[in-house]
Amino acid sequence: TSKQAQLMEVLKKEVRAILIPAKEGLTPVQLEKQYMAMVCKPLPVQDLGFRSTLDLVKHMPEVVRVFSLQNGTFILKAIADNTTKGIARLVANQKRKSRPKAWKRTATKANAASPSTDSENPQHSPLNAKTPVLPATLKAELQDLLSSSPLLLKDFDQAFLRHFDRTFQYTQYGFSSLLEALRSVSDVIEVKQTKSGFLLVLRKYLANEIKQEEMLKGEAQEEEVPPIEAQEEEVPPIEAQEEEVPPIEAQEEEVPPIEAQEEEVLQDEEQEEEVTKGEPQDFQQFLLHKLTLTPEIPPDAVQDRSLCSLPPLKRRCLVGVVVEFIVSPSQFYIHICSEEPSYKLQDLMFDMRHLYSYKIASDKYVMPESAVQPGQLCCVTVSRWWYRVIIHRVINDQEVEVFYADYGNLQIVQKSWLRFLKWCFLKLPAQAIPCSLAWVKPVEGSWSPAATEIFKSLCRFKELVGVVDEYVDGVLHLFLCDTSTKEDVYFHSVLREMGFAHVCGENIPSQEFKELNPFALYVQPCGKQGNAELVEQESGLQKESLDADS
Repeated sequence: TSKQAQLMEVLKKEVRAILIPAKEGLTPVQLEKQYMAMVCKPLPVQDLGFRSTLDLVKHMPEVVRVFSLQNGTFILKAIADNTTKGIARLVANQKRKSRPKAWKRTATKANAASPSTDSENPQHSPLNAKTPVLPATLKAELQDLLSSSPLLLKDFDQAFLRHFDRTFQYTQYGFSSLLEALRSVSDVIEVKQTKSGFLLVLRKYLANEIKQEEMLKGEAQEEEVPPIEAQEEEVPPIEAQEEEVPPIEAQEEEVPPIEAQEEEVLQDEEQEEEVTKGEPQDFQQFLLHKLTLTPEIPPDAVQDRSLCSLPPLKRRCLVGVVVEFIVSPSQFYIHICSEEPSYKLQDLMFDMRHLYSYKIASDKYVMPESAVQPGQLCCVTVSRWWYRVIIHRVINDQEVEVFYADYGNLQIVQKSWLRFLKWCFLKLPAQAIPCSLAWVKPVEGSWSPAATEIFKSLCRFKELVGVVDEYVDGVLHLFLCDTSTKEDVYFHSVLREMGFAHVCGENIPSQEFKELNPFALYVQPCGKQGNAELVEQESGLQKESLDADS
């Protein structure tokens, strides 16, 4: 029928879009999974009158080439048409293993590198990006694994599996060997040649720091009540002083003078007089019960503050970037690849993990129901790591949707996973940068799932070169270029050549960011929240702590 013919023509385009980036081809099962991920519905095999995916693709001889292996497995590879021959050639030339190309942060302006208006051919960039790269979370896990002792390379897989309950999938980040992946994080791990094989050693300064913290933690756990000195490494003096039970009168003065609360205080005083006549043990239990009912928010907990953004990038400058989260080519978030921000984000994650891993500290930063409101900056634990988030909306009594300010994605989490953010974790600006691909607009009015999937495959697990064009409504519009192939590949040219985009020579405000831009809602522009104000607030907290001690 005509409907089936139309469906088949659309399907051919989608299948070709999925198979072209797969240099080694896909099995029928892999094609089914990737189609489901891209279109959010299964392959219409039965709708077109076929019994299996293999039968379907065999009826696309101009789109799919089917290879049969000796073990009975079928591999499907794309056949490029006139509009995709250039892309297929670039994929075929892509290196499976290449040394990271060196590039300098102090590179010259991209006058010659900025793409021309017609963009008929991919431009060549003077910068060469390092590829592949491990995510910051995975680097932090490697630090955690090696923090206790060095490890032989031959024992690494088993140790990683035992520690994190999963295998170390280095190949999905573009590495051809485990050793290559570990050597890519030479700033964190030192690989030494020994008689027993390669030895993995955490850099000394970090290993010593972690060892000291673990010793303090062990000493604190030996006592029934952790000594204040042992807590000072992770818990500030403000938290330590809260271990002492303050007088009831002092606590009552801190409670806001609400009529309902005053009545409860009067009732508690009457109960206190009765209890004091009884056993001392009963009175202690009463005190403990009273303090539990009126928990205090730590004075160094962030309550009405916002994170600030990174400083804006200069126009036409070249930067190394990693794309962290993608909604479409017009809505994605990047990290700047330079040593300083990378170290600071990893250090922040480590500091947060070591602080909140103490039950005493973690319990003190539990958020009461009244604080769980949209716009509240806090932190959340996921797989034993802590992340800075802003509450976007309350789903129900148990769940909230949060925005990850350092990565750009929204996620639904349990309320019980939330904690107040300690003030010192507010200093580092939000590391995610909202972006749109420069000079392009979708052919169909909005980006198709196939176009978004192609864009994701171009960005995945690579360090790219970004050519800054301009900011529009607070969103960075930039060109992205992959320099890991024989020819530099500009992504706007790829989308145009595949028929997904028009190159318009100007930046059109992102429709997706217009509909929802959590970054603009919750993150202050750089300069709105100065360091001087943070230092002043911290000084006030320290003074308050000293006054309380005296």
